[in-house]
Amino acid sequence: MKNILKQSLVVFAVAIAATSCKKFEDINVNPVAASEDQVQVEYFINNSIISAQMNPDVAERSFVLYWKPAGRQASDYDGGAISAGSYNDGWTNAYYDQVASWLNMANTAIEIGNKQIAAGNAKTYTPNLVQVARIWRAYLMSEMSDNFGPIPIKGFEGANPEFTDVKAVYYYILDELKDASGKLDVSVVNPTDLGKQDPAYQYNYAKWKKYATSMRLRLSMRLSEVDADKARTEFEAAAATNDFIIDNADNFQVQEKDGWDPLTGVMSRSWDTQPLSATLNNLFVGLGGIKSADLLGADFQSAIKPANWLGQRFPDHFATKTNDPMAGYWFNGLPYSIDPRAYKLFSIPGDINNPNYPKQNGNYDIVTVRNLKAPGGAIAKTIDAKYTWNARVDGDWGTKDALNELVNYGGTMPRINMQFRNSTQKRLFFGPWETYFLLAEAGVRGWNVPINAQTAYETGIARSFEYWGLNMGSYLTSTDYNRVGTSVSWTHTIEPTTRQMNYEDGLSGAAGTVSVPYPKNDLYKNGTVKNDHLTKIITQKFIAQTPWLPLETWSDHRRLGLPFFENPAIEQPINTLPALTEATYMTASTKYIPQRLKYPSNLQNNNASGYAQAVAALGGADAILTPLWWAQKQ
Repeated sequence: MKNILKQSLVVFAVAIAATSCKKFEDINVNPVAASEDQVQVEYFINNSIISAQMNPDVAERSFVLYWKPAGRQASDYDGGAISAGSYNDGWTNAYYDQVASWLNMANTAIEIGNKQIAAGNAKTYTPNLVQVARIWRAYLMSEMSDNFGPIPIKGFEGANPEFTDVKAVYYYILDELKDASGKLDVSVVNPTDLGKQDPAYQYNYAKWKKYATSMRLRLSMRLSEVDADKARTEFEAAAATNDFIIDNADNFQVQEKDGWDPLTGVMSRSWDTQPLSATLNNLFVGLGGIKSADLLGADFQSAIKPANWLGQRFPDHFATKTNDPMAGYWFNGLPYSIDPRAYKLFSIPGDINNPNYPKQNGNYDIVTVRNLKAPGGAIAKTIDAKYTWNARVDGDWGTKDALNELVNYGGTMPRINMQFRNSTQKRLFFGPWETYFLLAEAGVRGWNVPINAQTAYETGIARSFEYWGLNMGSYLTSTDYNRVGTSVSWTHTIEPTTRQMNYEDGLSGAAGTVSVPYPKNDLYKNGTVKNDHLTKIITQKFIAQTPWLPLETWSDHRRLGLPFFENPAIEQPINTLPALTEATYMTASTKYIPQRLKYPSNLQNNNASGYAQAVAALGGADAILTPLWWAQKQ
C-alpha cells in the first residue's frame, strides 16, 4: 500500500512537493481499512470531488480572479490582472498545486480499484467505482489543460511525468470518457451507505453515464475549429447514444456549505466585489424584449428608461478608447427591457431591503452616492447610483480613473447576488442547457444529431429558465436586439442597423441624439455577422453558464470569438497588451484577450526539464496571450 501511495505522489512532482495529496492515513480515514485489500476506493473519489470544489484560498484566486473576468462573467475590478494580459504567480501556484492533488486522488482510486479487481478482492461495485474515477479524472484533466495547455497524460506511474501536447491530451480524455462510460454497469445495486461518498450523484451510475456522454459532447466540440473531422466523429458517436444530461434533475452539482474548507462557496469571499461585466451587460440589455416594468416592483418603475435612451455622456470621466458600445456613458436608470436572468443573478444598486442584496462590507456595499471630480479635485457632479444599471469596462482608464468615484465603489454597480456568496447553493459543473446548446451547434454545422438545431436551441433556453424558476412568456419569439445586435428568435436572422439614441450631456444636461452602430466583432466572420444561428446559440449558452461555468464561457470565446468581447479600455498604454493601441482599439483581436494561464514558477524552478517539455508542446511562449491548440490564432 505504501508503494502505491509513493508512486501516486510523484505526479507533477515539482508542483506537489509541498502541497500534494495528504498521507494515506489522512485521506482514507476509515479505521478498519488496514491493508491494501481493504482500502475503500470511494474515499479517494470522494476526497477528489470535494477538494476540487476549492477551498476559499484557491477559489478566490482561480474561480473569481482568473476565470470570471477571463470568461467575462464579472468585471476584473477585484483582480486587475487577467483581462489586461497579466497574472499573479502566487494565484497560479495555488491552483496548479491543488488541481494536481485532485488528480492524484482520482488516480489513486483507479490504481487501488484495479489492484483489488485483479486480486479478486473487489466488491461488486468496485469496477463501477473505477469507471467513475476515470470519468472524474477526465474532467479534471480537461480543466487543467484548458487553463495551462500541455499537461501529463500519464503522470501517476512512479516517474516524473512527461508533458503532452493539448491534442494528445484531448484525444486521451475522449477515449477515456467513451471507454469508462461504456464499462459502467447501471444494474449494480449499491450498499445503502455508499452514496454518501459521492457528493455529486450518490453513485447513481445512470447519471454518471449521462455526465460522461455530455462531457464527450463538450470536449469534442472544443476541437471544432482545429480538428473538424475528429470533432464531428467523436461528437456524433456520443450523440448517437442519446444518453446525456437533458434535465435539471441530472445536473452535475455539489452542495456548498459555510465555513473554510473545500465545500465553502467558490464566490463566498466578502471582499470580492464581483460586479457585472460590460460583456454580459451588453448581452443582457434588450435581449428577449421582456420589460423591466414587468419584472420589477412599484419602487423601480420611475427609474426605468425608454428603449431609445443611451444615458448621460461623460467623456472626461468615462473611458472612451474601447469598442464597448456604451463607452463614455453612464446609464442613469434601469433598462427598458432586459433578459430576466440578469435580475436573478445581479443586484440593482440601492435595493438594500432585498434579502438577496449583497451586503457584506458595510457602507462600501450600500452607499450609492458618489462624485465625479474635476482635474483640480473639485466636485464636478454628485451622482446617486441608486436604481441604475451599469458595467465598468476593464483596462486602463488613465487619469479618468481618479476622477470617477462611481466606477470604483461597490455599491454603485450591479454585483453578483447574495445567494452566491453565502455558501448555500450547489456548485454546478454541467447543466442540461449545455447539452442542448452543443446539440444545436452541431446541428448548425450539419452534423448528425438526434434533434434539430432550432428545437435544441429553444429547449436549452427553456432549461435555463427552469433552473432560475422563470417564465419565458414571449421570450423565444422576440426579435429585439441586445446591445451587440443579437436577438432571441431562431427564425429572425436579419442583421441590425445603426440605432438612433437619445442622451444628455452629463454635466450640462443638454439633450442630444446620436447614431450608435452595433459593435463589429472581427473575430467572427470578419465582423460581418451579428445575428446568425451560431451567434444566438453561444449568446444563450454564455448567459445560461453564468455564474457557475466561467471557464466554459472563456473557452467558447477562445474557440469561436463569440460572443462579442469588448476590448479593454486604453486611455493609456497597457504594457501587457502591446498590440492594443490607439490605432487598434476599435478592432477585435485574440492579441487583446487572455488565452491561458502561465505555468507557475514552481514548475520552472524545480523541474526545468518538465517545464521545457511543456513549453515545447505548447508551441509558443509560456505567456498569457499564447493561444491553445484548439483556440483561434488570429
